[in-house]
Amino acid sequence: MQKKVRKGEKPSVRPELGLVCISFGEDIRYRTVTRTRYLSLGEEERVRVLSSIYSDNLEMLAKALNFCQERKIKLYRMPSSIFPFADTPEGLTILQTFAKQLSKIGSAAGSLGVRIVAHPDQFVVLSSDSRQVIDNSITVLQMHADIFDMMGLSRSAYNAIIIHGGKRGNEEILKRTINELPETIRSRLTLENDEISYSSNTILSICCETGLSMIFDAHHHLIMEKCRDYTDPGIRKAMEAARSTWHPNEDWQLVHISNGTTGLHDRRHSDFIEVMPDCFADVGWIEVEARGKELAIEKIRTFWAPAQTPNTALV
Repeated sequence: MQKKVRKGEKPSVRPELGLVCISFGEDIRYRTVTRTRYLSLGEEERVRVLSSIYSDNLEMLAKALNFCQERKIKLYRMPSSIFPFADTPEGLTILQTFAKQLSKIGSAAGSLGVRIVAHPDQFVVLSSDSRQVIDNSITVLQMHADIFDMMGLSRSAYNAIIIHGGKRGNEEILKRTINELPETIRSRLTLENDEISYSSNTILSICCETGLSMIFDAHHHLIMEKCRDYTDPGIRKAMEAARSTWHPNEDWQLVHISNGTTGLHDRRHSDFIEVMPDCFADVGWIEVEARGKELAIEKIRTFWAPAQTPNTALV
């Protein structure tokens, strides 16, 4: 039988659980601006609008870290769109005027013990047949790297920038592109398996060849491999194989958990996590990809025991 997320037998050490972007309640919400509206503005108005959004979102990011700390959440996925148009020269110039605030927030994250990661959107594809798409993707990744640098976050997979493999069958393009990336991106870049194009084994192979760390997503693996449920021994095997790519910092290993809305094999994420792979009790860090956000994390904690030894990192 699969283990349900409810009170019962508990492992002795609990993995740290991560919040993805916003809260279930209205506590953590970020401002944005549509591309249509932004392009309709004059030059001075664009500067004013972006400056206002960046300022407000920095305050919200600081609030998000405190929100996590108060709830003993030790990992936070920063929204990829937190600074709209920061992947343009104009936006980056404006963002650089907030360098001191970014540095302060990065220091606060370290003081609070909150690990920060990012997951750029699906349009970031390093394996595209189109060189323009690849170049645009690198620009977006460079934006994330610049933000992390301004925050003083480590150039390592501890502060991971997570992407998927992208275009199916283009493994050679993906590997070549990765190997050509600047160190500011490559040092943080991690690859995640998906449920359609890049299996766990394929991502593992690419990570081994490029030296990147692998983010193992159990839900994607379950769907891709048509596993009956999370008791499938292939899930532990894939998780442990992914851990080997985090050497020599295996305690940094990060995995993803989500459940399907209508059943295990539904690609849509459910509000809460009802089933977990038993092997995830052996992992240090889990991002909870559930619509219930912090409520989903609290529900998981009715199953996972309090950590006896906190996860720490030398970065």
